[in-house]
Amino acid sequence: MQRGKQILSPSRFKITLQRLASQIVENYKEKEPILIIGIQEKGVILAERLISIISAKDKKREIHLGKLDITFYRDDFRMRSTPIKANATQIDFDIDSKKILLIDDVLYTGRTIHAAISALQDFGRADKIELLTMVDRRYNRHLPIKSDFTGLQVDALDEAFVKVQWEHQDGEDKILIFSANKKG
Repeated sequence: MQRGKQILSPSRFKITLQRLASQIVENYKEKEPILIIGIQEKGVILAERLISIISAKDKKREIHLGKLDITFYRDDFRMRSTPIKANATQIDFDIDSKKILLIDDVLYTGRTIHAAISALQDFGRADKIELLTMVDRRYNRHLPIKSDFTGLQVDALDEAFVKVQWEHQDGEDKILIFSANKKG
C-alpha cells in the first residue's frame, strides 16, 4: 500500500483553520448571524471545527450550523456501480434572503458544489451563497465554480487524489496527495 505525500502538516493545518475562521469573522458584521451549511460529511467536520474556533474567540457570536446531504442531487447518482449511502440533512434555520456560507473539504470538479446549491434551493432562496473549502484543486474544474475562502490551493494531475485527514478520525490533521490510482 503506497502512502500519500503530506502537503499540509498538522501544525500548518491548525494555522490554516485559524486563518479561515478569522476570514469568516471579518466577512460578517459584528451583530450579523453566521449561517453555515456543511456538505455531508467532510464539509460538516470542517464547519464544526471552524465554528469551534470562532466560538472560542467570541462566545456571544450567533452561529448556526446546517448539515446538507447532496446524494440525490448528484449528477452521477445513478451511474455508480455501488449505491451511495445518504446522510441526514438538518437545516434548522431559514435561508430565505440570507447570506449562507457553504463549506466542503475539497473543491475539485465543482459538481459537488453544484449539487449542493441545487439542494439548497429546496430550502429557499438565499440572498448570497459563499463557498469555503479547505483544498481547492485548481485547473480541474468541470463547472465554473470558485471558492471564496480557501485553505490551500493544489495543482495536481486529474488522476491524483487529495485527502483531508482529521485528527478524530485519522489520528492527526493533515492533507495528503496520492498519485494516480493510489488512494491507499
